Amino acid sequence: MRWLATGQKLGLHAALLGVTVALCGWQWNEHRRFREAAGQSLINRGRDITSTLGIVIGSQRRFGLLVSKERIEASLQALIQPGRLESIAVLGATGETIASAGRPVELGSEMLRARGVFWRKGELVLMNLTDLGGSPPGTEDKALPSAVVVSNPRLSKALRPAQRPGSSAEVGIPRVPFGRPAWMSPEEYEGLIRTQGVHSLVISLSTEERDRAVRADLWLRLLVAAMGSGAALISSLAWRNFTRNSELRIRLLKAGEMNSHLARMNLVAAGLAHETRNPLNLIRGHAHLVTTDRETVPKLREHAAAILEEADRVTVQLNQFIDYSKPREPHPGTVDLPRLAADVARTLLPDVEDKRVRLVTASDPLVVDADEPFFRQALFNLVLNAVQAVGPEGRVEVRWRVTDDTGVVVEVGDDGPGVPEEQRAEIFKPYVTKRPGGVGLGLAIVWQIVAAHGWEIACLANPPRGALFRISHVRVSAARHEA
Repeated sequence: MRWLATGQKLGLHAALLGVTVALCGWQWNEHRRFREAAGQSLINRGRDITSTLGIVIGSQRRFGLLVSKERIEASLQALIQPGRLESIAVLGATGETIASAGRPVELGSEMLRARGVFWRKGELVLMNLTDLGGSPPGTEDKALPSAVVVSNPRLSKALRPAQRPGSSAEVGIPRVPFGRPAWMSPEEYEGLIRTQGVHSLVISLSTEERDRAVRADLWLRLLVAAMGSGAALISSLAWRNFTRNSELRIRLLKAGEMNSHLARMNLVAAGLAHETRNPLNLIRGHAHLVTTDRETVPKLREHAAAILEEADRVTVQLNQFIDYSKPREPHPGTVDLPRLAADVARTLLPDVEDKRVRLVTASDPLVVDADEPFFRQALFNLVLNAVQAVGPEGRVEVRWRVTDDTGVVVEVGDDGPGVPEEQRAEIFKPYVTKRPGGVGLGLAIVWQIVAAHGWEIACLANPPRGALFRISHVRVSAARHEA
């Protein structure tokens, strides 16, 4: 079942990843199409402009092929629109500019040879998109250009429109009727056509509007892709949380069932331990009678003494097990810490004197909030554990200190062998002990009491040698705090 759930998760993630990749690819393809369409629209507008320019140039011919440069540049200048149509250039057959308007257009040799559409940074250059070839009306020579731009002052004046009657028209300059002027030789006229004949157009369009529209579309596509990716990610996280919650609910149900089972077993075991003490006490009593009866054979008294010793050991284990199985529901009250430590030291006085241990307890006055019987048992177990750990002439110290306005730390230290660092978290578990013959429930009971009060306990090193058990987050009594 686990591999099936894992396969479903991988399949879902793969599907969401595929949808995300497809969405991003679709948005990128749409943006690319939009960018190409925007560029083609700008090119089409440029072609419309060049068609208009062809009409404008054709309209400037007054007589034959000749067009005044001043008149054509004035007409071209009127078409310039900054930010849209930036520049116009009329090229001859050799690629030289014979008329222009707007800012100058840089024409490279490759552009002159290629003749077409050129994208530059911030501009679009269109070249030779309108056919300006042809011949003037009434002629059969198709090799002639559609117009010849002239800048000769005499020709320019001759090409001006005729003045209205009564105007101050200049006298002495003949008007050009059609074709070659009378004062020009055929060779001069043909040279003028070759050098000044209109061959192609070059216009420069600003791409600012197009670039702005492309950027806006890109941001829109990125937003759509981001939203789609975010939706896929949220869906993946939601599914993961859903599956985890389902697994946690199943685990909680199983843990609840297990806890209920353990609670029942714990109750049964505690009852069994309690009932076992009665026959055990009876056995101990009979063994004690045998050991005190002087008429008993010495060998039998020796066996009875062993039974008595073993019964005492089992009784201690049963008492600790019963203590550990009891629920810990503290009822906090005020506890005089120096008095409590003195009572514990007095209770352990036989063990202390038996091993010649020096037990030192602090006398700093302090009142804390705690369940006194539970706190007494926890401190008793810690001090007893320390006394059992040290050797003869060893030292055990009980001290406390206020860490802040309301917090207290209680410490029990010794100069015994100490606890290795890798074992310091394990010794608070049930039935874990370092002492030969120990049950391993003393520190587990301390942990229960500490956890029930909401405190914390840790096993640390006690330089230069030994172990230090520290209970933290004990609260100072409210009465003392108010005082």
